[in-house]
Amino acid sequence: MNEYQIEELKKLLATPKKVAIIPHRNPDGDAMGSTLALAHILNKLGHQATVIAPNEFPDFLAWLPGAETVRIFEKEKESTTRILNESEILFTLDFNALHRTGEMEMVLQNLKAPFVMIDHHELPDSYAQIAFSDVNYGSTCEMVYDLCFYLGIEKYLDKTAATCIYTGIVTDSGSFKFPKTTSKTHQTVAHLLDLGIENTTIHNLLFNTNTYSSLQLLGRALQNLKVLQKYKTSYITLTQAELDSFNYKKGDTEGIVNYGLSLKDIIFTAIFIENKDEGIIKISLRSIGDFDVNQLARTYFNGGGHKNAAGGKSTRSLSETVTYFENIIRELPELK
Repeated sequence: MNEYQIEELKKLLATPKKVAIIPHRNPDGDAMGSTLALAHILNKLGHQATVIAPNEFPDFLAWLPGAETVRIFEKEKESTTRILNESEILFTLDFNALHRTGEMEMVLQNLKAPFVMIDHHELPDSYAQIAFSDVNYGSTCEMVYDLCFYLGIEKYLDKTAATCIYTGIVTDSGSFKFPKTTSKTHQTVAHLLDLGIENTTIHNLLFNTNTYSSLQLLGRALQNLKVLQKYKTSYITLTQAELDSFNYKKGDTEGIVNYGLSLKDIIFTAIFIENKDEGIIKISLRSIGDFDVNQLARTYFNGGGHKNAAGGKSTRSLSETVTYFENIIRELPELK
C-alpha cells in the first residue's frame, strides 16, 4: 500500500461515515475474521460499520465476536441492498473480483460510493478506488493488522479485534504450516497474544467441533479418494446424496481436500462437491511446490485463488466434471 493510498484512505475515514464491509461468498475464517475485525475497529473510531456477507457462513465461525451482527444478503436482500446503497464507503475483503459475491454482484456494480479492496489474491480487478492488494501476505487478516499501523489507529487493536485477526491468520496459514507463514506472521501473532487472545480456546472452537455425522462424512470422502499416481494427483468426490445422508451442514467439508496431499508423491489434489440447489459442482484445489492451481482454476473452472490453494466451479454433472478434470490432468506437462 503506497503513501498516496494511505492518505486517501485517511481522508475517507476522517469523519464518521456509514460503512459496508463485504467478504466473499461462502466466507471462510480469513474472510469473516478480517471483516469482523475491521468492523470492530471502525466502529470504535465512530463509524457505523456493517458486515454484509453474500450468504451464510459456517457454524464453526459463529462464535466470532460480532458474528451475530452480520447481515446475510441472501436472506435479507431488500434491507441489505438498502444498507449498501446508503453506505459512504464500501470495503471488500479477501477477494478481488466482484463476481466472488455471487448474486450480490449486481447490486455492488451499481453503487456510487468508493470501494476499498483489502486482499491477498492474484490478478485483482480494477473496481476499487483504493486497493491494498499484496500476494505476499498469507492472509487478509494480517493485512488488516498492518493497515491499522499504516493509518495510525493501532491503539484500537484490542482483544476482540485481535481474536478475529488471529482466526484468519491461523486458518489461512493451515495452522502456520503454509509457505507464506513468515517471521512477520509470527511477530504479528506474538502481539495478538500480548493483547490477550486465548489461542488454545480459538483452536478448539475452530478445529475441535466435529459431530458424529461430519466424521462419518469425512470417512465417506476418504472412501471416495482416487489416486492418479502417474500424474502425482489425487481427488475426492462427494455427491449431493452422500452429503444429505450424513446430514451435511455448512462447514462440514472444510479441510477435507487437504487429505489428498498427505499421500506420498502426490503434489496436486482436488475435491468435487455436488450442490444441487445451485446447480454446480464446487471445486477446491490444493498443491505442493511449484504447481500453480490458481492458474488452473482460472483457466478451466471459472475460479482462482493462490498458487497452492484455489477454488472454482463447474456446471457439468459430477461425472462429466471428473472426466473433464482427468483429461486436463493428462495434458499438463508439469504432472508428467
